[in-house]
Amino acid sequence: SRDWALSSPVSCVAPASLPFDADAMAPSKTTTTPMTTTTMLLVSSLLIASSAVATAAAFSPSFAAFAPPPKSAAALSNAAPSPPPSFLARATTRTSALSASSSSAASDVYPIPTEWRGDVLRVLSAVVDPDLNRDIVTLGFVKNLSLNEENRSVSFDVELTTPACPVKDQFRDECHALVSSLPWVTGTVDVTMTAAPSNVDTDSAGLSQVGAVIAVSSCKGGVGKSTTAVNLAYSLSRLGASVGIFDVDVYGPSLPTMVTPDDDNVQFVGRQIAPLMRDGVKLMSFGYVNEGSAVMRGPMVTQLLDQFLSLVNWGQLDYLVLDMPPGTGDIQLTLSQRLNITAAVIVTTPQELSFADVVRGIDMFDSVNVPCVAVVENMAYYEVEDDGEGATKSSGILDGDELREAFAAKLRDTGVVDGDFGLKVDEFAADLVDIVRAKAAATAASKSEEESPPNGEESGGGGGGDGGKKKRRRVKIFGEGHKSRLSTQYGIEHTYSVPLLDRIASDGDSGHPFVLSNPASPQADTYKSLAESVVREVGKVKYSRDKSRPSVSYDPERHRIVFDEYEIPPAT
Repeated sequence: SRDWALSSPVSCVAPASLPFDADAMAPSKTTTTPMTTTTMLLVSSLLIASSAVATAAAFSPSFAAFAPPPKSAAALSNAAPSPPPSFLARATTRTSALSASSSSAASDVYPIPTEWRGDVLRVLSAVVDPDLNRDIVTLGFVKNLSLNEENRSVSFDVELTTPACPVKDQFRDECHALVSSLPWVTGTVDVTMTAAPSNVDTDSAGLSQVGAVIAVSSCKGGVGKSTTAVNLAYSLSRLGASVGIFDVDVYGPSLPTMVTPDDDNVQFVGRQIAPLMRDGVKLMSFGYVNEGSAVMRGPMVTQLLDQFLSLVNWGQLDYLVLDMPPGTGDIQLTLSQRLNITAAVIVTTPQELSFADVVRGIDMFDSVNVPCVAVVENMAYYEVEDDGEGATKSSGILDGDELREAFAAKLRDTGVVDGDFGLKVDEFAADLVDIVRAKAAATAASKSEEESPPNGEESGGGGGGDGGKKKRRRVKIFGEGHKSRLSTQYGIEHTYSVPLLDRIASDGDSGHPFVLSNPASPQADTYKSLAESVVREVGKVKYSRDKSRPSVSYDPERHRIVFDEYEIPPAT
């Protein structure tokens, strides 16, 4: 048996058929040694080879002529041990190499830990949502984690707050890299990005599957509110979200003019109205169902809007953009309370009159606990080709001689004469002219730097020595604007300026959204940035741990302001 062969001593005796010397085969020459596995392989190979030689000698008489002459016992005893046959050496070497390779490969494979889920979640906790300031494991974004133990592949879902998340590609790359870095993961890593359904709290059946309601308001007509609402909605759609636009302005609906639907026939789903569609965005306006004028009083309009909210079946939407009517009356308050609006985007123009109305709108939304997340300053500037004429005209206004004479005359009129303060009036007037010129030059340089397009962009003009291109400068026809004031006074971080552009107006009048007709334009990038900011802010509002409003009060006894039960000490 095999056990006996491994443990019993075996005599290494050559077969009798081999032509060896008999003295060499004497019992005194025979040695016994414990057999090992390698020794057995050698003996077996020698026996097979010996049998083959004997068989060949039996069938071929001439084979004996080629056999080596017999050696004496002394020669055999003095001779060095002969190496094994070359084929046996190769076989033995290869067997040893394969055994060593198998042992090395087995030792290199990292075992799958028992708590492999904890390993994966531990590395994924390094991925932090920049808006919510928490990692995706704590937020519960990691779903359906699984492991294929045969090929050591890992797969899981990352469930984001919205499919329009602007950092979803970054999340996917970070998750893939972190899980692939685990030593026991040698297969593929499959990361699937999904979005969690989240619906607004409303009693309207048509809005039960809407994730967030975004109001675009201006509280003043004619500032480009509808243009902003349409381009914001289509920018959100380009980010991957499902979007709808609801034109709430019953007296002056703008959506039928600005967006031509794919099919303008109103369809009914049971007892509800199905929204119209254009390039994947759902549309509804009073102008689509009634081409006539809405001549009705306020209570009737409120009832009409209630019917719209109940009858229109929006289906599953990530964002519903409301094109709000101007003002701060009953309609606006009813919509804010009835729809549970998630956030508001304020649209304004640079004029002081528009800013005053915007402040009223922000106060209205604040009173109903709706945060204003962004401000769009529409028609902020107008771009014209900078041909140098403006600088020439400006320098012509500051005529040095006329200005010096005017200064000297004014000084003499006030009673200043030569010799006062050790100065001459004419020389003093000339110095004043130099000061004014220096100030004017500095102001012109500052405005030129501010009004130049970003990244030194130039647009084509006529011919010329600059290769047919001319720089464009921004003319702020309505003034500097109040974007910074809104940001500072109300803490609105996201502010955007949109120029007065003929293509934006013409696309809106022809029923084609600007961001669809001009997706590569700088203005389309501005609307995209606005959409990304809205997505981030809505995520903060919906998934914030503390959604309550801060409370501020004054303690008259201690003369201190109390902010959320925290006393603010007086300034020192």
